[in-house]
Amino acid sequence: MSELDKPYNPKEHEDKVYKLWEESGFFNPDHLQATSDKRQATSFCMVMAPPNVTGSLHMGHALEYTLSDVLVRFKRMRGFETLWLPGTDHAGIATQNVVEKDLKKQGLTRHDLGREKFLEKVWEWKEKYGHIIVDQLKKLGVSADWSRARFTMDAEYQEAVKTAFVHYYSKGWIYQGERTVNWCPRCATSLSDLEVEYKEEDAEWYEIKYGPLVIGTVRPETKLGDTAIAVNPNDSRYKKYIGQELEIDTVLGPAKVKVIADPEVDMDFGTGAMKVTPAHDLHDFELAEKYGLDKKQVIGPDGKMTELAEKYAGLTAKEARQRIVQDLETKGLLVSRKPYQHRVAVCYRCSSVLEPILSKQWFLKMKDLAQSASDAVKNGQVKFHPENFAKTYLDWLNNIRDWTISRQIWWGHRLPVWQCQTGSLKSKIESQKSKTEEDFVVANEQPQTCPSCKNCLMMQSADVLDTWFSSALWPFATLGWPQNTRQETRDKRQDSDLDKFYPTALITNDRGIINLWDARMIFSGLEFMGQVPFKDILVHATVLTKDGQRMSKSLGTGIDPLELIEQHGADAVRFALMWQTMGAQDIRWQQEAVVAGKKFLNKIWNAARFVLQNATYNLQLTTYNPENLAAKINTQIVNEFQKIKEQVSDYIDNYEFGQALHTLYDFFWHEFCDRYIEETKKLNDNETSQTLLYVLAESLKLLHPFIPFITEALWGKIPLADKKLLMVEKW
Repeated sequence: MSELDKPYNPKEHEDKVYKLWEESGFFNPDHLQATSDKRQATSFCMVMAPPNVTGSLHMGHALEYTLSDVLVRFKRMRGFETLWLPGTDHAGIATQNVVEKDLKKQGLTRHDLGREKFLEKVWEWKEKYGHIIVDQLKKLGVSADWSRARFTMDAEYQEAVKTAFVHYYSKGWIYQGERTVNWCPRCATSLSDLEVEYKEEDAEWYEIKYGPLVIGTVRPETKLGDTAIAVNPNDSRYKKYIGQELEIDTVLGPAKVKVIADPEVDMDFGTGAMKVTPAHDLHDFELAEKYGLDKKQVIGPDGKMTELAEKYAGLTAKEARQRIVQDLETKGLLVSRKPYQHRVAVCYRCSSVLEPILSKQWFLKMKDLAQSASDAVKNGQVKFHPENFAKTYLDWLNNIRDWTISRQIWWGHRLPVWQCQTGSLKSKIESQKSKTEEDFVVANEQPQTCPSCKNCLMMQSADVLDTWFSSALWPFATLGWPQNTRQETRDKRQDSDLDKFYPTALITNDRGIINLWDARMIFSGLEFMGQVPFKDILVHATVLTKDGQRMSKSLGTGIDPLELIEQHGADAVRFALMWQTMGAQDIRWQQEAVVAGKKFLNKIWNAARFVLQNATYNLQLTTYNPENLAAKINTQIVNEFQKIKEQVSDYIDNYEFGQALHTLYDFFWHEFCDRYIEETKKLNDNETSQTLLYVLAESLKLLHPFIPFITEALWGKIPLADKKLLMVEKW
């Protein structure tokens, strides 16, 4: 036995220990199964929530992956055939933005390069920087099977995405249509409702004459696209106007506008009369569909006013607002203006203000899929922990819109939609075919013959799919779907990851992606695999600053977990994260917990130094029987340990990680070190010496999922017969 350093220095051990784990092959369940007789037939699988390939480790990541790693290490030591399947997400908009920023420094745009050359640049960037987040996860101690790591743009994964699209289309659930969508002028793409973020903004509320009526708005520039006024049918102020076509004066001259009645109009908001601008408001678009209203687009995809805005054409929406307000005042149409604070929709990636605009996009019908996902939680197939988050999930599914799945960027999964290059297919359909037939072909591969001109190589759609469309397939596409569902593939193998590990056990993530990801994985699993993708959803807390602010690098409120690891070691950071995970919805980060963790590591190290340096008897434990001890002090500590072992096991099984760590901390620090070790210093017998070693060794096992580096390093110093790495020792 070599001398232990004093005090414990994580920099001396953590990299060496992780290298030992990787070289052992025990992250891979196949290797584990082949080299151990303790594995159970029961498998345990988690798929890692794939971080963006552009990402770097933040405190939310650190919490999520530490929680997962605690559970994975626990299951592995319990004897389960354990797979934690990692990977990264291509993050369409985020990655494209990063590469475009690099090009901008060179005075170039993606359009200067063209699509193919630009995508080559993105792949170059991915190869150069895409490993950074994985290296950071290893620094944290993540024990995932890196040999199975997946990327959402892998060739096999692209096949899975195309297969899903074609499947939905063949069922009539994917369709192309012109609808008002959330549009980012900066990223030049549509966004789904769930990709929209909101920020509070100081603005003005304008009340404007509309003939005999007065309407209120914060965006008078959209008034140019009005095609109706909506009032509540029960509003006595406006009943006489319902159904009438009013003549009104506008900044563009006289106009006519129809008054419609709809029960959704809030009589108490503003003046109770609501302008209807179908091309620039998602709710107004639905009113237009319901009542057959025209749709007039006055703001374009570039965020500037269109030709329909006449004298304001070419101005940005903000510039047009200023001019229109001036003109309203000049014409005597502005009744009042006052300060107003409201929530403004912004892009979740670049924070640009979004413009709802009319756009031709691809949509996935959500009615049946939402129902299946809702039923899965209602009937208990999938359970939320904490269970109150089920309401967030169900509320969204109950009020869901069809999902806008197409994006107008270049990096991502291109739609498997093919069109005639001569442009004749559309005209042919319009002139000769029924309106039910479409001007495109949907297929996994490029059609060999164009059904229109019979001559050209059909051109693939320029659109790509929403990143979350591909992420929704993650729990089974990573395990070999659809290849391992095909008969010719099944005939050539005896077993597969898909058979063995699907459905997975659980998923863990932040509450912010319950609807973005969890719901979509559930309906995808049910649709393509006939089973839910996991049984439990563990929604972890959100890590806030000490005073309750959101952690953000841009706001200067972020804390870099890698800096903490550099200063204090990964185990101390893991300790601090788990120590503060006590079931609350938020964690207000306490830096003192990292210091407490570091002190605890030194306590463990020093306790091990004492036990190992002062033992003078046989330490092989080959004859040690914890159930037949002579000394009362030894019996008491062993009995207390058995109770702690059961409590900690129950806590982890119930996802109560903080409670488990607090229990272990109290036992090891106070019962084992302060009481037992102190009382045994005056004893010098074989039974006590071996009991000290027994409790130390077994405590290291229980502590290992939480603080794996120091426990593995110490395990290597303990002289036990038939010893393996601690990560695969029996719990």
